Amino acid sequence: MRDPISLELAGPLGGAAADAQRILRSLPRWFGVDSALLQYAQDTQRLPTFWAAERGCAIAFMTLREHFPASWEVHCMAVQADARARGVGRQLHRHAERWLLGQGARHLQVKTVAAGHPSAEYAETRSFYKALGYEELEVFPDLWRPGLPVLQLIKALNGAA
Repeated sequence: MRDPISLELAGPLGGAAADAQRILRSLPRWFGVDSALLQYAQDTQRLPTFWAAERGCAIAFMTLREHFPASWEVHCMAVQADARARGVGRQLHRHAERWLLGQGARHLQVKTVAAGHPSAEYAETRSFYKALGYEELEVFPDLWRPGLPVLQLIKALNGAA
């Protein structure tokens, strides 16, 4: 891991779709489908979104979706390419968890590409979420599209964020 950086954490805030789009475009191996990228950026306008900034410039965001009052999902999370491996995602996630606990949430889930897919980038993603305490729950072979297995991970929120 490179040197940690001093972050300004905020949220939930109304989205800044242009900032989200800039961050997502720095990660083409994760967000290479333009229509999906644009939708994730637009979703920051309507879903609770948390931001990490360095020197006033957004470098990461995390958008959450409520399924039930106690059960939420990481809808989209992205750390700008040149800020990765510096603890930004971990700090941003902890910030969002504290907010979720204040809302009475007890479970947080995330979906990502399953290990059956040969993507090294999504292997990193799975490792990141597992390091945050997520556990594998189920694989959906065709949830997003045939041939793209989706892994659902879940984390119990217990105040130890």
